[in-house]
Amino acid sequence: MPQDKPVKLAILWHMHQPNYREPQSDRMVMPWVRLHALKDYLDMPLTAARFENVKVTFNLVPSLLEQIEIYLKGGTDPHLELSRMRAKDLDQTQKSQILSTFFSANPATMIRPHRRYFELYRKAKENYTESVLPALFSSAEIRDLQVWSNLAWVDPVFRDEPPVAALLAKGKHFTEEDKQQLLDWQLDLMRRIVPTYRELQRQGRIEISFTPYYHPILPLLCDTDVALEATPKIKLPSSRFTHPEDAVKQVEMSLEMFRDLFDRDPAGMWPSEGSVSEKVADIMMEQGIKWIATDEEILFNSLKKSGSQATDNVIHTVYEYGPGLKIFFRDHLLSDRIGFVYSAMGTERAVEDFISRVKAIREQRLEDLDNTVVAVILDGENAWEYFPQDGREFLDSLYRRLNDDPLIETVTFSEATETVKPRELKSLVAGSWINHNFRIWIGHPEDNAAWDLLGKTRARLVQFQRENPRFDRSRIEQAWNQIYVAEGSDWCWWYGDEHRGSHNEEFDRTYRRHLVAVYELLGLEVPFELLNPIYHSEAAIKAVLPDELITPQIDGRLTHFYEWAGAGFYDCRKAGGAMHRADRRTAGIHFAYDHDNVYIRLDFENKKNLDLVKKLKCRLTLFAPEAKTVTFDIGAENREKAKSSDYTFAFREILEISVKRSFIFENSSGELGLQVALLDGEDELESWPETDAITFDVPDAGREMFWP
Repeated sequence: MPQDKPVKLAILWHMHQPNYREPQSDRMVMPWVRLHALKDYLDMPLTAARFENVKVTFNLVPSLLEQIEIYLKGGTDPHLELSRMRAKDLDQTQKSQILSTFFSANPATMIRPHRRYFELYRKAKENYTESVLPALFSSAEIRDLQVWSNLAWVDPVFRDEPPVAALLAKGKHFTEEDKQQLLDWQLDLMRRIVPTYRELQRQGRIEISFTPYYHPILPLLCDTDVALEATPKIKLPSSRFTHPEDAVKQVEMSLEMFRDLFDRDPAGMWPSEGSVSEKVADIMMEQGIKWIATDEEILFNSLKKSGSQATDNVIHTVYEYGPGLKIFFRDHLLSDRIGFVYSAMGTERAVEDFISRVKAIREQRLEDLDNTVVAVILDGENAWEYFPQDGREFLDSLYRRLNDDPLIETVTFSEATETVKPRELKSLVAGSWINHNFRIWIGHPEDNAAWDLLGKTRARLVQFQRENPRFDRSRIEQAWNQIYVAEGSDWCWWYGDEHRGSHNEEFDRTYRRHLVAVYELLGLEVPFELLNPIYHSEAAIKAVLPDELITPQIDGRLTHFYEWAGAGFYDCRKAGGAMHRADRRTAGIHFAYDHDNVYIRLDFENKKNLDLVKKLKCRLTLFAPEAKTVTFDIGAENREKAKSSDYTFAFREILEISVKRSFIFENSSGELGLQVALLDGEDELESWPETDAITFDVPDAGREMFWP
């Protein structure tokens, strides 16, 4: 009976970090593979496996597993090298490096909960002066920071293990021996990762899928002109890149590693960033892949292209493109609620929200449950940094509910392909999971410059190989591998305006170093253009500070062109990090002040969003230094204007807010920190900035001097 039949739920956790390996070296330029190994790669499958009726799919990127193996063979990274050094032997430069990089964690969930780590964090923040700061920290404090910058990344699942439990209990005054035991334990944990996945897959508890080896955007490797299908007016690189043979090679290398590690062929692949095209689908079929997955927006566009009616736009099933290739289209809303919303909700309410939404889909599909599967696909590591306890309570509660609920059946993606009758998909529109296009990776001058350099370097390698048929085969193979590394998606993720962070320059240098290595391996002169930065650091400034007193009219619209001229500005579009919000509503935040008030203005992505925005709440948090919070319904008072004794706001095309300085400050002036969040009821949809607040000084009234 349909009333008793469960709905199938297929969850895929995507495990990925960029290729940080320096060319021709066993050194990683950044530590994130190692640190996420402590926090995500082992506990995630172990947690799922604790529940007998829960089955999930883990997608692993081969270059991630390659880096884990390098660590096990003696590989290192700058953070690990600085961690291993005896604190008393560090010079001032090394201490400065530690104090500037060893707090790279979410302060709210990874630093503040640990008393000693938070003490050191506050001391560094309060006394930050590059030339003086190292002298303020004793060797004992530096050693404690070395330990905590590693210890805080250990997932709660492993905190009862020695030596972790003893170090947590000790809390401070660590010895050099304590530190070395922790760093050695890290390697022991990393050794367990691949065997655990292998054994759980053998038992049928999980399914493992792979991504093409170095995480490339396959459609763009096949032909960069494919970007025009989703974005007809996009500006492309000066030279067209058309190398489907490289796409094939990336898939073949991935399949080879899978067979070596797991003694079988993979059934499925999550194409990097859910990027698909008809050519990519053909390659997958030729390589024997049974299923792939992407985002629901690709389905909607594909159905439209094939002439299907709107009523056919059903995402909760399996589609078949060509002979035998099954395609899943992820439920965008459900996936993003785990990735971006639930961290700000209480555990039980978040889990109840997810379960109720899955059951609502079940009700909608009640008459066709045999052919229904809800696909939830998202990053399996970065989201947990924003959850308390690294998401342990959320995942335990979620899996427990899924394990016990008779109306929801968790299945692997392969099980879904075997039990759900697929619907025919006649056309497949090219695009990715982000806004169903490729703008993240191509179109910006920086992205296009990277593609042009890749194309030129590849062409030079082909020419050299043709002209020197007897050249050292090993060096030729190494040169080709550098090309394949440079084809990875992560380089262009950090080029352009979409994702600006503290490591963009490092990514740029490393990308160009891989191309330089091609010339060095061949004994050729390195082109000068590879020595010039692609990334322009001035574009990375997230907050421009106010340079003039202004008094805007609080009416919810830009009253005149110069109304906000001189205000500070925070560009939300450039503030993205490792995870990308495809549904971001806020485009930018302006901030300013006059003698009496502080002013905040929110701009939104496009006018089509305004009807949705007016149904939301705004939460404004002001730190001066105590936090004061103002929360209001954006669409209140005829959706135009609302007042209180302390603040005024108005919304039409923009949201303008005025807050009295006397409400914020004890003496009407001081340093002010600012964060803005949009809420749907009690659920936080987005918060800007995500971590540290926008900070600026509000001087004493009458002393605001902006000119020299």
